[in-house]
Amino acid sequence: MWKSIRWRTTLIAVLTVFSIAVVLPSLTDNLPESWGKKAPKIRLGLDLQGGVFLRLVVEIDKAIETTTLRYADESRAVCRAKGIPVLGWQKEGSDGFSLKLPPGDFAGKALSLLKEEMGIIDFALGDVRADGATVVGRMKPAEVQMIRANAVSQGVDTIRNRIDPEGVREAQVIPEGDDRIVIQLPGFKEQQRAIALVSQVALLEFKLVDEGVSVEEAMKGNIPEDAQLLYQVTTDRQTGKMAKNPMVVKKRALLTGDKIKSAKVNFESTKGGAAVSVAFDTQGTKIFDRITAENVKRRLAIILDGNVKSAPVIQERISGGEAQITGSFTAEEAADLAVVLRSGALIAPVKVIQNVTVGPSLGQDSIQKGIRAGVIGALLVVLFMAFYYRFSGLVADFALIFNILFLLAGMALLEATLTLPGIAGVILAIGIAVDSNVLIFERIREEIRAKKPVRAAIDAGYDKAFWTVVDSHVTTLITALILFQFGTGPIKGFAVTLSMGVAINLFTASTPGGLCRR
Repeated sequence: MWKSIRWRTTLIAVLTVFSIAVVLPSLTDNLPESWGKKAPKIRLGLDLQGGVFLRLVVEIDKAIETTTLRYADESRAVCRAKGIPVLGWQKEGSDGFSLKLPPGDFAGKALSLLKEEMGIIDFALGDVRADGATVVGRMKPAEVQMIRANAVSQGVDTIRNRIDPEGVREAQVIPEGDDRIVIQLPGFKEQQRAIALVSQVALLEFKLVDEGVSVEEAMKGNIPEDAQLLYQVTTDRQTGKMAKNPMVVKKRALLTGDKIKSAKVNFESTKGGAAVSVAFDTQGTKIFDRITAENVKRRLAIILDGNVKSAPVIQERISGGEAQITGSFTAEEAADLAVVLRSGALIAPVKVIQNVTVGPSLGQDSIQKGIRAGVIGALLVVLFMAFYYRFSGLVADFALIFNILFLLAGMALLEATLTLPGIAGVILAIGIAVDSNVLIFERIREEIRAKKPVRAAIDAGYDKAFWTVVDSHVTTLITALILFQFGTGPIKGFAVTLSMGVAINLFTASTPGGLCRR
């Protein structure tokens, strides 16, 4: 018996000291840097410390349309590479397009070629007339369905990757319904920057500037079919004036941002401004090497989301697989651009349909009210147990203190996010902990009424109540886990604290090595 008590006492002491050491960094900043800065902490949710709440709608139909247009460009390029002229093209719904071909056997050749080269699209011969024929291409239903299925999940992953480098580790990015994404950024104070960070498509393209086309004619609408008119927006750092410079570029992108391996902020020594340096992966390096080798002395436009960022002249072949995006960037803008380029482009654009900034004053008020409710609830429970069960109640109160301490330590170790519903979960866990002791104490009273010795009554009370306590805790834990799995942010916060409180209470109240039985 003495060894058992000594073992339990030692275990309790070690856990207590460890828990206090883990919890302290979350309660105070007056700790040594090696302890306070590196230690895991309990993080406060959006409702407790303020921040930004965004609800986005994913424009899936635009993603399908963009993919269709890309396939149309690729189909035209395939035909021209084999000497088959394409007179024109047009969209056929959101997932199809048609190519107009000259009279003769061009349509048949194009049909056979495209069916072989573009396996992801179903092609058919359309109207055949004296002045030519039309080849109609339409994405296969499986491809359209895949875009629909992946648009939201890819958006969630991409946005989460963009947010992580900001150090907002407790941020929540979760899908909602079939086409929406909900984002919570606790502690993030700059609403517009948050919107720009998560909603930018970040489609990076490298296209050749078409020097053979007059910009003046292009602005009048006289643009070749394989070219497009874009603009480069520049800002004078001294006056702040913005200028839009028109530029004609080839429609076909020679290289895109999906081949980027890394992106980082760089500062130009000559202009003193921020730029973004990008490094390509193995395939991208080979493509960039070929582009620069074949187009020396030509201008290569670097385009982000349809806007020309820069159009430098290729002076020589570049084999290192690196490029630099310059522009009127501040250091913050360059850092954000590097983040979105590293995380990749969104396959479907998103639109902000709700944005709310939660002020820190509201969060502080929630904290104060939550703590006040918890303290009052715990105090009433402690007084009731001490009054009704006397010494046994004091033992239960003693165990309750350890229960709360171990719960906070567990949350700190997991770096869990504490929300206002989470505080409600802590309060409910306190009630469940006391309920366990009530079951045990009532069983002990029954044994004492049966004229059993006190020590035997205590042992019998714990033994007989043990499985009842386990059953009630396991069913509550299963419910909490289901809430965590299928619930949204606030419900998950409640489920986290409740499940941890229930699990810890099995130790502090019911297990043979628990505190109360000692």
